[in-house]
Amino acid sequence: MSNRGKKYQEMMNKIDKTKSYTALEAVDLLKATRYAKFDETVEVAVNLGVNPRHADQMVRGAVVFPHGLGKTTKVVVFAKGDKEKEARDAGADFVGGQDLITKILEEGWLDFDKAIATPDMMGLVGKVARILGPRGLMPNPKVGTVTFDITQAVKEMKAGRAEFRVDKAGIIHAPIGKASFESQKLVENLQALIELLARLKPSTAKGVYMKKATLSSTMGPGLTLDTNKLLETK
Repeated sequence: MSNRGKKYQEMMNKIDKTKSYTALEAVDLLKATRYAKFDETVEVAVNLGVNPRHADQMVRGAVVFPHGLGKTTKVVVFAKGDKEKEARDAGADFVGGQDLITKILEEGWLDFDKAIATPDMMGLVGKVARILGPRGLMPNPKVGTVTFDITQAVKEMKAGRAEFRVDKAGIIHAPIGKASFESQKLVENLQALIELLARLKPSTAKGVYMKKATLSSTMGPGLTLDTNKLLETK
């Protein structure tokens, strides 16, 4: 096992690995012990009491964070007619149809973070599904990225919106902001996600739903959260 640096060891000495922290305690400790020279992303992992192999227990969705994610999101919209103008007016970075599909197919163009499409464009967008899908870029009606309400969709993407889907181990992974955010803003972003997960609890899920939650930064260790107090601010 490789030896850790001095800064990492000093950070670990401030963390009680046996304790379950409230959201605010965890955020404050994460910020107090950070040592990376860049603005780390803060992420949460929530272990849910579901069986993803059962279709009726698949938890997925998208959350619009009240304080954004601290990064610029490039949005592409596949639309035509009046919806093209609507997308541009809403602030989309790229708007088009066959021209963009051709660019993706022939040039491998993927210079965007999120993709939105109107329902009438999905037949065309399907041509690049095998390219966009594995990268998490394929528009999907289940998370609101296939819609005629282009203005709302683009504004949500630009404001700070994250999609999530439970993995094979029953865990949800999602960013909640940057380490430079004020503590309360990170807590409120976390609460927005937790509240949505609570609403998405499958009716067929038995036992404890939120079994474990861990908060971490890009370079830091995980801090165990008190799942009984996740919706509290203190």
